[in-house]
Amino acid sequence: MKIAAVRTAFPAHWYPQSVLTEEIVRIVGADDRLAARIRSLHANSGIEGRYLTLPLERYARLGDFTAANAAWLGGAIELGEAACTRSLAAAKVAPAEVDAIFFSTVTGLASPSIDAHLVTRLGLRPDVKRVPMFGLGCVAGAAAVSRATDYVRGHPGGVALVLTVEQCSLTLQPQDRSIANLISMGLFGDGAAAAVVVGAERTAAGPAIRATKSVFYAETEHIMGWDIGAHGFRIVLSAEVPDVARERVPADVDAFLSAHGLRRADIGRWIAHPGGPKVLQALQAGLGVGEEDLRCSWECLARAGNLSSASVLMILERSLATRPAARGERGVMLAMGPGFCSELLLLEW
Repeated sequence: MKIAAVRTAFPAHWYPQSVLTEEIVRIVGADDRLAARIRSLHANSGIEGRYLTLPLERYARLGDFTAANAAWLGGAIELGEAACTRSLAAAKVAPAEVDAIFFSTVTGLASPSIDAHLVTRLGLRPDVKRVPMFGLGCVAGAAAVSRATDYVRGHPGGVALVLTVEQCSLTLQPQDRSIANLISMGLFGDGAAAAVVVGAERTAAGPAIRATKSVFYAETEHIMGWDIGAHGFRIVLSAEVPDVARERVPADVDAFLSAHGLRRADIGRWIAHPGGPKVLQALQAGLGVGEEDLRCSWECLARAGNLSSASVLMILERSLATRPAARGERGVMLAMGPGFCSELLLLEW
């Protein structure tokens, strides 16, 4: 089983972080004290700029959840089609060869789901198996690849297409002045990523998926998620996230590797969802790795912010593009998200 290709797609609108911050200050009607707080939080994010689905000036007059979700639907279809088309072309797989599509999002609602809108646009077969996934958030990029791996394990000649689309900007909550929301307005961005996962009977050049593992942390549901209502999507984001990354994920990684006769020292490549600067720093400390080991995570965070489910696939794409893998090299792809939970994949080239 291999990841034959992974590709990303972004909206046309990219803005420097400082420009976004000043517009947010204006939209929320911040007084001098709050404005200073927002500027400080955003300046410490490590983000240089982010992509937005809509032109920046549209957000102040976006209106209610109905308008935001309508914009999300149009953007999701456009971004999803672009990411899937690029990924299939890179994998040299025709759309008609796709047997299953795993779609994930956590920033908008649609029924039929986005994967249904893409069946005809992409040229997928009428009997393609659709698996829409909602609510996994930041962990979903890794989790969707794991579930696609489960599928092709049972269908060795099969092809599974993974698509993650997130448009975090359309969850804007100008009236919410909680620290969690002030941070999120400076952290999350918009984008999509798609990966082609193929079974063992198919030839592909990408990394092999040797094993996967899902981990759920009991009684942590309060750590991350959304409060969804007439107001739309209101962020739930606890300060405990870096603690989980530092104190619990490393032990899960060790147990995962040990089950396959490996140690952290055997891992030459880390593909880690960025979360934010504090989460990345906590992962580095917990895993005992340096900033260079997570360089692609830091670079992707700087370029586009946290893309929720799409981030880990963006990081994998960048890692593959910037550093050729040696034969036999092993890697770990990992992400965390609402639940609270984590997903681990063992890769080998």
